[in-house]
Amino acid sequence: MAKNNLPASAYAKPHTMSGKAVSVSDNPGSGPDHSRANTVNMSVGNVTRNEQPGTKTTGIKVRGTGAATKGLMARGPMA
Repeated sequence: MAKNNLPASAYAKPHTMSGKAVSVSDNPGSGPDHSRANTVNMSVGNVTRNEQPGTKTTGIKVRGTGAATKGLMARGPMA
């Protein structure tokens, strides 16, 4: 065997910085287990499992838009 390639039993057991033993759990951390496909909050392209806010429909009609192609409503601070 190489000098730095020892079996696991030759090294220290897993422990905290204070020297206490560490246990192994199936779900480390907190919260629900996100290892299954039906519990993961992921998105692919524009399809997502999370709730998305609805389309804004409020605002004021802007004058002088002519042949507008992107809408006639303005939303936001108009100073």
